[in-house]
Amino acid sequence: MAHDRVRDEPDVGLKPNAIGFVDALVIGLNATSPAYSLAAVIGPIVALVGIYAPGVMFASFVPMLLIASAFYYLNKVDQDCGTTFSWVTRAMGPWAGWLGGWAITMTGVLVVGSLADVAVSFTLLAVGLDGWVENDFVRQLLTVLLIIVMTGLCVIGTELSAKVQNVLILLQIAFLLVFVAVALYRVYAGTTGFDSVEPSGGWLNPFGAGGAALTGGLLLGVFIYWGWESAVNLTEETEDSASAPGRAGLWSTVVLLVTYLSVAIAVVAFAGTAFLAENAGEEEFIFAQLAGDVLGGWDWILLLAVATSAIASTQTTIIPASRTALSMARRQALPRHFGHISPRFRTPDVSTWWVAGIAIAWYLIVNQISANALFDSLTALSLLIAFYYALTGVACAVYYRRHLTESVRNFLLIGLGPVVGAGLLTWLLVRSVIDMSDPANSYSGTSWFGLGPPLVIGIVIALVGVVLMVVWRLRDAAFWQERPGVADPDLVHAPTRKGP
Repeated sequence: MAHDRVRDEPDVGLKPNAIGFVDALVIGLNATSPAYSLAAVIGPIVALVGIYAPGVMFASFVPMLLIASAFYYLNKVDQDCGTTFSWVTRAMGPWAGWLGGWAITMTGVLVVGSLADVAVSFTLLAVGLDGWVENDFVRQLLTVLLIIVMTGLCVIGTELSAKVQNVLILLQIAFLLVFVAVALYRVYAGTTGFDSVEPSGGWLNPFGAGGAALTGGLLLGVFIYWGWESAVNLTEETEDSASAPGRAGLWSTVVLLVTYLSVAIAVVAFAGTAFLAENAGEEEFIFAQLAGDVLGGWDWILLLAVATSAIASTQTTIIPASRTALSMARRQALPRHFGHISPRFRTPDVSTWWVAGIAIAWYLIVNQISANALFDSLTALSLLIAFYYALTGVACAVYYRRHLTESVRNFLLIGLGPVVGAGLLTWLLVRSVIDMSDPANSYSGTSWFGLGPPLVIGIVIALVGVVLMVVWRLRDAAFWQERPGVADPDLVHAPTRKGP
């Protein structure tokens, strides 16, 4: 599609055909940070639902798959690196589109520092430098340096980023498979040292623990799948851009499902529900302890799995935020300098460094408040994630509304499926707000203005976004002249084209 170019760089665009389907798939997988995500939520989910944790992870997959379908079909008719921002603008107007773009950008800002912190911590643990992990100055310094290095890789080029990601995902999956195999072997051999239990098909029943527990588990489960859409944010740089990025997003969710179920079953079987529930507050460091219990002197294997997972995700999480900012800038929804593309590397250098800079500032400032405040900011992510995913699902049905009755496939995969996914995520969003309103449910257990810190953080981010949107609307009204439309029937029915 044709887009407005940044005025001072009329002949420079993102590099077409820089990566292929496999590269996009790998980037989508790494953006979710599988090992880190598992380490962060397995304990809390087990504390809520016990042995049914694998079932809850399977249930959490359903809305993700339905929204991935929306990303696939919207990308077929609009290959724009701004994804949700561009699609929602075209389907529902500039106000909703701007807020969707703001939500995506802020998720990157909130999570990049935490991912880099975990990457540094687990790398230090893997090489025996446990004392450095406890030294806040050293750990935070290394975290900032890691963010700078990974941001540099994003700017230098998409091909280099893809090559690095390919290595990291291979290491991560290999390490996880070794852990799963050894853990299950020791369960059946009776050598765990825990109250282990042999796996059962009944563990896949998400309703086994009851409705209230399922709701809480789903809120955590949705978080571990978040990030797969990074593959679609690279649509303008991917071969077969109308189809490959969307397929990469869909397949990412399926591969993640298999990975998550395998590791969840192995962890629950090996350690038992009592140990995991008692240590739920330890978050990802449960994996650090289980690594030694399962693998003995080879515990560095699992520690490096979490480290490589977080390193990879530190890089890939910058991609959606930076490219969304680029897309917003070239549509004049943000200042034009955010749309600058490096003539040498053909990547959005200005927006990428801005995202990294704000993320570093957020990480350092929040850490000065308390470590719990950083965790509370991550909890606030669920609000932003549910919002822009649900918005995308609705936009898909709205944009394709004149084509939904043309076939059963269109009705189910383009209309009903995305709307159901959006409905489930909206329900989870409401449940998250209710849960976060109670300060007792936050990491710190403190009250900010009578509410839980995560909800306050989410509200502040939303209000800041609205204020910035109104200010920019008053300063430059060009973007707000756009009007909602419908999917072009020629594009809907046209064969998938090659190239961007």
